[in-house]
Amino acid sequence: MLILNDMTLYLNTQADLDRAISTLIAADPSLADIAQVAGTPALRRREPGFTGLAAIVCGQQLSTHAAAAIWKRVSDAFDPFHHDLIRNARAARLARLGLSAAKIKTLKALARELAANRLDLDTLGRQEADLAHAALTALHGIGPWTADIYLLFCLGHGDAWPGGDLAVQEAMRIGLNLESRPTPKQATVLAERWRPWRGAAAHLWWAYYHAVKRREGILPDDRTHPKPRAPARPRPPAAIAPAQAPVKAAKKPRTAKPVHRKK
Repeated sequence: MLILNDMTLYLNTQADLDRAISTLIAADPSLADIAQVAGTPALRRREPGFTGLAAIVCGQQLSTHAAAAIWKRVSDAFDPFHHDLIRNARAARLARLGLSAAKIKTLKALARELAANRLDLDTLGRQEADLAHAALTALHGIGPWTADIYLLFCLGHGDAWPGGDLAVQEAMRIGLNLESRPTPKQATVLAERWRPWRGAAAHLWWAYYHAVKRREGILPDDRTHPKPRAPARPRPPAAIAPAQAPVKAAKKPRTAKPVHRKK
């Protein structure tokens, strides 16, 4: 297990992520086989603040392709993107862009909080991961998945853990030879040994998901990053000991259903 400390660690560059992955593998050798299949994960970063959070809200409970299409329509319609434009926009106009009533309500609630200076999204990255997570989920319409993706992608928080992400869960099911996808609570228990670099572990599991499923499991990035370098003939991952996970081991892996975004 990694050594815990009181410092907030960040994944701001590809070099940061590469070092964090190396640290994870040294602390948990069971991840070495996962990393061999996954290749080198590319750092995923998005714009912080309201723009980044709004893009994540648009992707809640949707496939990555559907989320990208809706966000493009929204960001093109409000350029430059600003919370005052969303706060003053008619709900009918937002709905025509593909936003559901719940997402419109969430975006407008966030815009009001920002306009009233009751919310500072950028400072959350300086807080410990669990505290920042709690502050975000206290906001209307912001669930655990949205909070952790914002902390990880927009603020570079190294210990943000999206345990509710279905692609991460499915990758863990396959890579750890589990009988079924771990629940968010089970995934969080499994990830405890990866503190304070749980965010780097999430990048590794997303890269592994892409390698074994041949499709993206996370939101598209606006920036250009190198694709993960996976070997031509990956070795099967080693199973973890039953005592390390509160999930029963499987004899044979199951085929996953298509992944959709959760809050």
